[in-house]
Amino acid sequence: MKTRKLGTSGIDLSAIGLGCMGMSDFYGPADEQRSIAVLHRALAEGVNFLDTADMYGTGRNEELVGRAIRDRRDAVVLATKFAIRRGPNGEFLGVSGKPEYVKQACDASLKRLGVDVIDLYYQHRVDPEVPIEDTVGAMADLVKAGKVRHLGLSEAAPATIRRASKVHPIAALQTEYSLWSRDPEDELLGLCAELGITFVAYSPLGRGFLTGQIKSIDDLAADDYRRHSPRFQGENFQRNLDLVRQVEQLAAARNVTAAQLALAWLLARAPHIVPIPGTRSEARLAENIAAVDLVLTAEELQAIDAVAPRGAAAGERYPEASMRQING
Repeated sequence: MKTRKLGTSGIDLSAIGLGCMGMSDFYGPADEQRSIAVLHRALAEGVNFLDTADMYGTGRNEELVGRAIRDRRDAVVLATKFAIRRGPNGEFLGVSGKPEYVKQACDASLKRLGVDVIDLYYQHRVDPEVPIEDTVGAMADLVKAGKVRHLGLSEAAPATIRRASKVHPIAALQTEYSLWSRDPEDELLGLCAELGITFVAYSPLGRGFLTGQIKSIDDLAADDYRRHSPRFQGENFQRNLDLVRQVEQLAAARNVTAAQLALAWLLARAPHIVPIPGTRSEARLAENIAAVDLVLTAEELQAIDAVAPRGAAAGERYPEASMRQING
């Protein structure tokens, strides 16, 4: 497995990480034993960067990851997040960056994960009611207390990142980035390079759409949240399916899958980008991992840009309420 650095820490991250959200939430029923097998296979293949959050499955995903890594903690760079609050029935209760909540959330995550320290602790969404200096100050206290090693932000605006970095070094920024979500190219990628921040690209395969495996909305479980995503609805679905078919044609010319092409494209964008595709399948995991060895030519990169330029995807990447929480 090839590696990339976590910020300026010197820690080596696998060039492709593993997003664990779908193992517990949002994408329909999941099999925990199968998910643990995927986690163990990932670690065996050199994928050391695991990503979870306290809101995934209302804590269940952290518990799952904790069980999977219990006897192999030293092989893992463990990342989790706080800020998006959910009730006992999974209902969303808003975002909190209050200093006292930061510390409560961290203690709860440590307990669920069954670890003494979190390697990378993110603020999942910025709380517009709390100055970022106060939130990051509380996160920095966790570093001093030995509960957290490094700090991250997710879906934060450039000005917020700069302010946060003056309080404590930010090791990673996690934001959606893929062939159909290219907004980070405006400013965020350059800012991260300037400040020595690793850019962690979540949903690098367009929530599964860019794999080419989703041909119809009926391919999704009845309770799959993507049924409510603008890019999976109505005319947007067909337009985005047409986009994926063009990506598939480029991939076929190279004798690789659309997913591998999409991941290799991301890795080629900059050396500080680490994509974290999620999967509940060992076969898909192996497919994704193989993308680290795919080197695209300048001509291939130009062809991909021609097929999937900025704004090529139809529809917003989240429903309206969720869109209001990004770029904070």
